[in-house]
Amino acid sequence: MLTTSAYGLAILLDLFVVFIGLRFLLAPHAAAAGYGVPAKKDGDAAYLSVKGVRDLSYGILGLALLAFAGAHAEAWFMLVVALAPLGDTFLVLRHGGTKAVAFGIHFATAVVVLISAALLFAV
Repeated sequence: MLTTSAYGLAILLDLFVVFIGLRFLLAPHAAAAGYGVPAKKDGDAAYLSVKGVRDLSYGILGLALLAFAGAHAEAWFMLVVALAPLGDTFLVLRHGGTKAVAFGIHFATAVVVLISAALLFAV
């Protein structure tokens, strides 16, 4: 049961990050609004693409680690990658986003990623 939960949550999180990356590449302004800091209509395109590529790469790397290196490698990856949503929390707050989005989406995501890491270490 623990193994199924650990792997299931890790796969779900990795696929979610792939989805976010693709959304930033395909619908960047809508994705930015969902992130918590809307982008300017006439600018920011390159930075939104960078976020998309970053998130897409993180998601694919997580899936590859889980498939080819195992739960322990994925656990270390999740532990380190939790810094991204934690940093996103502060970025949203710094750039005028709401506390609800900063903590309800980004900080909560960091906590879930850390829980995933703990479950993977326990497998």
